[in-house]
Amino acid sequence: MSDIQKSESRVENYDLVIIGAGPAGLAAAIYAARSGLKSILLERGVPGGQVQMSPWIENYPGFPRIEGIELMSRMAEHARQYVEIREGTEVIDITQLEDGFLLKTRDAELSARGVILATGASHRTLGVPGEREYAGRGVSYCATCDGFFFRGKKVLVVGGGNTAVTDALYLQSIGCDVTLVHRRDALRADMHLQKTATEKGLSLLLSSVLEKVIGNDETVTAAEVKSAVTGEISRIEVNGVFIAVGTVPNAKLAKSLGVETDEGNFVIVGQDHRTNIPFVYAAGDLSGGILQVVAAVHGGAVAAISAFEDLSDPYFARTRSETR
Repeated sequence: MSDIQKSESRVENYDLVIIGAGPAGLAAAIYAARSGLKSILLERGVPGGQVQMSPWIENYPGFPRIEGIELMSRMAEHARQYVEIREGTEVIDITQLEDGFLLKTRDAELSARGVILATGASHRTLGVPGEREYAGRGVSYCATCDGFFFRGKKVLVVGGGNTAVTDALYLQSIGCDVTLVHRRDALRADMHLQKTATEKGLSLLLSSVLEKVIGNDETVTAAEVKSAVTGEISRIEVNGVFIAVGTVPNAKLAKSLGVETDEGNFVIVGQDHRTNIPFVYAAGDLSGGILQVVAAVHGGAVAAISAFEDLSDPYFARTRSETR
C-alpha cells in the first residue's frame, strides 16, 4: 500500500460534519442523524456553548426555570443517543474538494459531503475589574435573557450603539431603573432609536466610562464610572450591569471556505440556513439574528433538514444555490 493510500485509509468518512456543540449544533445533530445521515459533531471544548454561563434560563419552552448548564447537559445527552460528540476537538482547517470537504483536527482527518457551521459568537468584554468575577451574578451580556431578574431594580447598560439603546429600552419597559453609560458625548445608535430613548425619558450618562464593577462576593452592588471630561470617578449603586459593546462571530472557518458574511462578520444565510457555498450551512449565533437558545435550536434543525434535502438530491442543491 502506497503512502497516499495509507493516508486515505485513515480518513473518517461522513455524510455531514457539524462543527460546534451549542444549542444549534446539538439540534442539528439530532435532526441529521434521525434523517439517516451519517454524522458527527465536533466541539473544541465541551458541549453547551455560552448558554452554560447563564445561571438561570426562564424563557425556553418546557422549562419554566432551569440552570443553563443543566439545560445544555440535557440537550447533549439527547444528542448522544443519535450521534458521536467528539469533545476537545478543534477543526483547524477545512478544504473544499470536488466531491465534498476535508476537515483536519489535531488528531484526525474527516471527509464530509456537507458541513454545518455552528461555531457561535463571543460577546465583547470591557476587561474592567469585577466584570469577569460577577459575570452571571449581576453582570450580563444579554438583556433579553437576564433582564427579567432585574425588574424593579437599578441597572446600568454600557454602550452607545443600536444594541445598547435597544437593550436599555427593553429593560426600562419591563420595569428596570435604567441608566445608559456611553464613552462618547453622543450616542451612535440610529436616530429613530435615539428619538425613542428621548421620548421614553431614558437616563443617559454620556462621556463616561465604566471603570469597575463592585460586589459583595455574591452579586453586584455598585459600579464606578469615570468622566471622560473631568476624570472624576463616581460610585453608582446598582444591582446589575448589562454590557452591550458588540458581539464577535467565530467566523474564521466560514471565511476560509469563502462563505459570505455581513458587515458584522455574521454568516449570511437564507431562511433555509444555506450559505452561498453549496453544501455548507450555518446556524446559531454565527448567523446572527436573535441570539437566543430557542432561535439557535430552530436554526440547527432547519440547517440539518436542508442538508438532508441537498445530500439526497445534489441536482436540487445546485439549482437552489443558483437561484438564491
